[in-house]
Amino acid sequence: MIVGVIGAGRVGATLGAALARAGHTVVAASGSSPVSVAHIARLLPGAAHLPPAEVARAATDLLLVAVPDDALAALVASLPFQPGQVVAHTSGAHGLAVLEPAAALGARPLALHPAMTFAGTGDDLSRLPGTAYGVTAPTELRPLATRLVADLGGTPEWIAEADRPLYHAALAQGANHLVTLVNEAADRLRDAGVVRAETVLGPLLRAALDNALRHGDAALTGPVSRGDAGTVARHLERLTAVAPDSVPAYVAMARRTADRAIAAGRLRPVDAERLLDVLANPRQEVGA
Repeated sequence: MIVGVIGAGRVGATLGAALARAGHTVVAASGSSPVSVAHIARLLPGAAHLPPAEVARAATDLLLVAVPDDALAALVASLPFQPGQVVAHTSGAHGLAVLEPAAALGARPLALHPAMTFAGTGDDLSRLPGTAYGVTAPTELRPLATRLVADLGGTPEWIAEADRPLYHAALAQGANHLVTLVNEAADRLRDAGVVRAETVLGPLLRAALDNALRHGDAALTGPVSRGDAGTVARHLERLTAVAPDSVPAYVAMARRTADRAIAAGRLRPVDAERLLDVLANPRQEVGA
């Protein structure tokens, strides 16, 4: 296929490079930031660096649009699409509705979101094999979407149009918020005097993630799952003194953990009562 990439940032340039590696021809790419220009030079060396409208004209078979979610609708409304051209965006939150201007001109719309995090490094391309793609496609375009995902080394997960926001929220909760959670934990370890927080967290978090993926809520451990209200109260007391901005997130996650532990039968409601009282009043005195 003759391919163009609009938005050759971390995602667009990496997917374009993967398509080129699979035998497709990436003829043009757009990107205005210095980082995007560098990505084009490194990952898409055979592609002409053109404005978005020119990329849309050059990509006679497949136009890959990889721009931020909130910029997608306005960009799509401005492009000169071609009849029969496949237009695929990489947004997790959007489905096919955002591509209606393209469909009105005879283009074939496709939502193709990689469930992967991209760091903008050389590792991005090597991480693609085995990645799942959240795909929303018209019925007649499903065989082509399946082939494209296979060319990218991935597997398709078919997401209904109405479920795109829920699908994307789940990924954001699991991956984006994980980064925040890990860095919060690392900061608090440093506050406690740990010099190399990553060496403490690495084995623990890898084991916890593996257990969670394998065993679900049965993998829960720690004071909340045991109903250790005194321990949680001491956590909150010290967090309030050292890192008060961390307290609301700790309380919210502890409450949700308690809910899941109760639902999974790992924490008896009677054992959760004092714990939930502590979480309802984070300033409660230790031992009260």
